[in-house]
Amino acid sequence: MIKNLKFRARLLVVLFVGLSFAACTDATPKGGGDILVIGDSVLAWNGRSDQAIPDAMEQQLGRQVINKALPGAKFDNSNSLLGAVGFDIQRQYPGGSWNWVVLNGGANDLGFSDCKCGACRPVVDDLIGPDTMTGSIPGFLTKLRASGAQILWMGYYKGNGKGSFEGCRDDLVLLERRIARFAARMEGITFLDSESVIDPTDPTVFAGDNTHPSPKGSALIGAYLSKAISARDARSQ
Repeated sequence: MIKNLKFRARLLVVLFVGLSFAACTDATPKGGGDILVIGDSVLAWNGRSDQAIPDAMEQQLGRQVINKALPGAKFDNSNSLLGAVGFDIQRQYPGGSWNWVVLNGGANDLGFSDCKCGACRPVVDDLIGPDTMTGSIPGFLTKLRASGAQILWMGYYKGNGKGSFEGCRDDLVLLERRIARFAARMEGITFLDSESVIDPTDPTVFAGDNTHPSPKGSALIGAYLSKAISARDARSQ
């Protein structure tokens, strides 16, 4: 009972934060734009001070980056009314023509589902199956790629052991191994693991909640993603 109450309290806090962020997401240019970012709180965090990962990317690249990511967003939240206001990552996509779509997701699908970061293998399989070709993630990425956009999936970093979602680690690793395998098969889809630049033993890369990136952490990840984009697409805007 206590565990359920804590879970509900955490969910309410995340949803409250997400709704407060919703009014602050970037306006979408008519017909599309250069770089679109969709996803959850890791990509949205520090946005109020213009120090989120997409802000760092915009500074590094000198290109227009539109950020629609929201705290609390699930990759697949189609059965909830909240999905219509940005809490479904797939529905954050506004359509139109984009050169790049950068995204992440999956942690909230595990943490805020019935399994609550426990026995979540069925949730992982629904997102992306063992064959890596079935599930909502491959379906959505294929749709994005068909629009002509280059796709960059940002994998989660390892936590410091003090924050939320620690119990999700094994399923998140499985989820992202499958996504990486899918991306390796598909032209124009890239998987990058932010663990490559976030040191879990460095407290300065984490926000006070020990879950989200600090401004320093966001800058490190933003530079890492920007480098990958520049290596594949040298244009500036």
